Amino acid sequence: MSSDQAQGVIKKIVREIGEECAARGQTVPETLVAFMVKTVVLDPRNDFNVDQILAKKDVQNLIQLCVARLLDTTNPSLSTIKMQVYFDMNYANRAELVSEQHRVLEGRLAPVVRDITDSRPRVQEEMENVYRKIISYVLLSSGLGSPTDIEVVREVTAALQSVFPQTEMITFISLSKKNKEQQLKNLAMLVTGIRLYNKECRKGGSSIDDLPAILSETIPSATRAVDEGLNTCHMLAHQYTALLEAMQEDQHRYTQLSSFKLKEALFNVRQYEAFLCILLSDAITSAQEVEKTNVQFVATMEQLKNTVQNKVSIDTKEVFPLFVALSNLWTSFQDEILLLSFLTNMTNNLQQFSEIQSQLFPEEVLTSLLEGVAVKSDEERLRETMGTRVNVSDFKNQEWLFPETTDNFDQLLIQYHGFCAHAIGVKGLTLPGNPAIGILKHKERCYVFSSREAAYIFAQDPEKFIQLNVEKAKEHAELIQLLELRHQFEYLDSCAQARKADKCLTKPTTKCDSSAQTDTHILPPTIVTSYEWNEWELRRKAIKLANLRRRLTRAMQTDLSHMRRESSTQVYLPRDVSTQTKRDSSSNVPRPQIFLEGLRGGSSPATRMVKVDLTRAVDET
Repeated sequence: MSSDQAQGVIKKIVREIGEECAARGQTVPETLVAFMVKTVVLDPRNDFNVDQILAKKDVQNLIQLCVARLLDTTNPSLSTIKMQVYFDMNYANRAELVSEQHRVLEGRLAPVVRDITDSRPRVQEEMENVYRKIISYVLLSSGLGSPTDIEVVREVTAALQSVFPQTEMITFISLSKKNKEQQLKNLAMLVTGIRLYNKECRKGGSSIDDLPAILSETIPSATRAVDEGLNTCHMLAHQYTALLEAMQEDQHRYTQLSSFKLKEALFNVRQYEAFLCILLSDAITSAQEVEKTNVQFVATMEQLKNTVQNKVSIDTKEVFPLFVALSNLWTSFQDEILLLSFLTNMTNNLQQFSEIQSQLFPEEVLTSLLEGVAVKSDEERLRETMGTRVNVSDFKNQEWLFPETTDNFDQLLIQYHGFCAHAIGVKGLTLPGNPAIGILKHKERCYVFSSREAAYIFAQDPEKFIQLNVEKAKEHAELIQLLELRHQFEYLDSCAQARKADKCLTKPTTKCDSSAQTDTHILPPTIVTSYEWNEWELRRKAIKLANLRRRLTRAMQTDLSHMRRESSTQVYLPRDVSTQTKRDSSSNVPRPQIFLEGLRGGSSPATRMVKVDLTRAVDET
């Protein structure tokens, strides 16, 4: 049968079971129906074999068994399966929940963002309309106050105008769509930071809730609720375990308690305990994150106050990063509020699946059953076995891990959710394992035990007891998730739908991961680069070639450029040289001043020249 045909048959079976339950007044979700079908097929007591043909009669038997189990509201096993289906369908870790919340918020704001980024205002009225949309986006994205509150809208408008006046709308409109979206986010964070600062200074923010104070009150309350549920689980688990041990030791008590579904009730309590531990861990993590965020918020606010200090003008490079930091920290507070609300709802909704405990075992009934029975807590069982330890020398081919010889001993992944690997299959009990006895490492998996004797028995033939645990999980399908045995049922999970065929159940096709690698280019490339498919391009090239045939190329050489070549020379630049004498001296001589008289002649025929020397003496200069 093909995969598509098997899918169709599975849906038909699930639909028929759902219709049958609805006809009897019980509405059952398809997920629970599909899980119940797997439960019935896994149970060896029902004699369903996935390797053989399943006739229509067997299909009808499968449907009736599933309907009977889904309508048996007195069976703790059904409540446990419902609890597991609910938790799988609704639980999300911190990162997934916050990411989903931000995605939902962005989806709600997408139409507003689209209207802002796609708008092309031309006149002043259209500009103002876009600006009002920006105010709405900033208010909605921050989640601080109601958009219908006029006081809140005025406060947001004033804060936005202080960092983004309407005169900058022209610049904003000229940006690309992506840049517009980024600037809208920046404006939302700046306005949020400004409003938070104004609230701290008592200048506004009356509509902003004090999230740190709310978280400091609600987180301890939520933690106490989870702790109370865990305490109840622990008490019931200890009492049910004591009764089951008494049944195995005393035949009379076995006859008295055999009609009670104690094992199913124990598995229900243990599963509820496991889920509450997950929620408690998330609550503790949330409390730690709130404390750390609150310290950062107070420090950032104090830094912002010191930066501002009633100044008239402040550099935006100093205060804008602080406003953005305040906004991000406040968003973290909002995320923690969401996480806390989610954890509270999960805790309250899980409680309905444990109400069957009070129906099956009222307090007076349980008290009467426990007469003469010694009830031990998990802590007492661990203390009793704390001094015992496996002797490694007794086992030649087994690897045992101990705290002093193993790094990260507390972080080892223990099989069966930390329960004793021997007690599950042999006794049907979920006893806490004590790692101090020794952790058996078998085929890269770690197992713990509730006593030294159980460890020795299990280590003699691990595969036998592992298979016993698998068979026990087939009888009680809720153990698959409780004991984390999904890896043991990979074959059944992969063909969970194909096995419930109309006429036969087929095995899944064996699959494996494989890969192959080939050379990028085995043969040399044969691409013709000169090929053209466009006819007009060919015509253009033809015309170009035709024109070249009628063209001549001429060249000439002038005398000035004949035999010219580039040359270069290198010279040594002159150096600055100076000398200095021992002392400076100077001399000065008189200027000669000699005059001649009578050279032009006179009245007498003979020339008489008179020489007059007026040069001063040397000693006079």
